[in-house]
Amino acid sequence: MAYEISEMKKVGIGLIGFGIFFTFLGIMLFFDRGLLALGNLFFLSGVGLLLGWQYMFQLFTSTKNLKGIIPFFLGLFLIFVRWPVLGIIIEIYGSFVLFSGFGPSIKVFLCQIPVLGWFIQYPIQLIDKLGCMFG
Repeated sequence: MAYEISEMKKVGIGLIGFGIFFTFLGIMLFFDRGLLALGNLFFLSGVGLLLGWQYMFQLFTSTKNLKGIIPFFLGLFLIFVRWPVLGIIIEIYGSFVLFSGFGPSIKVFLCQIPVLGWFIQYPIQLIDKLGCMFG
C-alpha cells in the first residue's frame, strides 16, 4: 500500500460513510429533516477527523473556497429551518464545488481497495486516456 491510514482516519472515513448513508436515507424517506441533519453531522465530523481539524477549519474559512462554502452552509441552514428539498440541492452543489479538489486523491484511494479497485481502475484509466486524446 502506498500510504498508511491511522485509526483516526479510519474512523473519519467511517463517519463520512455514515453521513452519506444517513443523507441518502433521509432523501429516500421524503426528505426527513432529522436524518438529513444527522447525516450532515456525521459527514462534517468525519471530514474533521480525516483531514484534521486545523485543515478543515482552513478549508471552510479560505476566501478562495467561497463559491463552495456559501452554498454548503446555506443548504445546511435551509435543512435546519425546514426547507429540506431546496437545502439538500444547494448543499450537494456546494459539496461538489468545495471538495472537487480532492478528486485525484479519492481516485487513487479507491483504486487501491482490493476488490473494488479492480472494477474502478479500468473505467478510470479509459476516461484518463480519452481525456488526454481529446483534451
